[in-house]
Amino acid sequence: MSNSFFNIFKPVALGQWNLRNRIVMAPLTRGFARDEDGTVTEEISAYYEQRAKDGVGLIITEGITPMLSGKGTFGVPGLYTEAQTASWKKVTEAVHRHGGTIIAQLWHVGRLSHSDLIGRRPQAPSSIQAQGKVHKLHKSYEMPETMTTEEIKDVVYHFQLAARSAVLAGFDGIELHAAHGYLMDQFINERTNIRNDEYGGNLQGRLRFLKEVIIAVKKEISTDRIIIRFSEKKDDDPSYAWTSKAETIRAYLELFRETGITILHPSTESYAEVWSDGLNFHQAVRSQWEHTIIGVGNLDLERAEEAINDGVIDLAAFGRPFIANPDLVQRWRSGLPITVYDSTKHLSVLK
Repeated sequence: MSNSFFNIFKPVALGQWNLRNRIVMAPLTRGFARDEDGTVTEEISAYYEQRAKDGVGLIITEGITPMLSGKGTFGVPGLYTEAQTASWKKVTEAVHRHGGTIIAQLWHVGRLSHSDLIGRRPQAPSSIQAQGKVHKLHKSYEMPETMTTEEIKDVVYHFQLAARSAVLAGFDGIELHAAHGYLMDQFINERTNIRNDEYGGNLQGRLRFLKEVIIAVKKEISTDRIIIRFSEKKDDDPSYAWTSKAETIRAYLELFRETGITILHPSTESYAEVWSDGLNFHQAVRSQWEHTIIGVGNLDLERAEEAINDGVIDLAAFGRPFIANPDLVQRWRSGLPITVYDSTKHLSVLK
């Protein structure tokens, strides 16, 4: 059967989004924004426009910071100034010209930053230093400052303002990056959160920050246009695993149901990898979740189609193939060969 007959290529209605297909361009940190002010360039606009023109169903942007303290490396865009919002408006208009759908991923790195990048010591739930070096800066992570209750409320408010700016910039929705060991995940993780106030302690307490951010951004954008990305894996702590996998997923899903969230983006490095009780991570989530799931994790077209047909996922996200193939969707549709991603060739350029 020709690729063009695959279900992954068929249009799908998802809340307020009418997607051309079930293919998602995953969030990809490219680092091509203007470092001095966090605005995006014409080059970035053309990069997203090309993927929309090619026919991808949904674009999730690279991580965008809601405030300067959220910046984790050079060239990260923001959504906290008028200039940044105006620069993103050019991107959304370009995508919409081609019938595309684009959402902004909001990303605060917490302790995984450096004073060289943000002009002050990074902040975190607790003063626990990350191991390793800051991406591209190649300096060791610093000891972060423990956030006060007032500082936590301030970050929550900046997420709300960033969601407001995303709407003003013409984005069709937002994704909250609560995965991979960044700020929201630092609150949830018992290794990085040893607080004894309402933001710490048991799992419900550690999920409180994420809950407050969801409630805040819902004031600016409807819940059917909000995606949550979450994961067990931590980029800075490969040894980490949830103590009780089923209980942790259940706590996440209870929070999402309580706050009205319906679209989840569970993140893992390998979709196919068995995670618990013979199930992969997405299958484990699906066993307890009746709403939309975006699959990701080194997927290829055939495996994604199979996962959609099996009802495990509703949409399939692809990252590196979109960096190497601006016309990925058309190549798949027509059975043309795919350029294999090569970081030495593809990572340093936008095309």
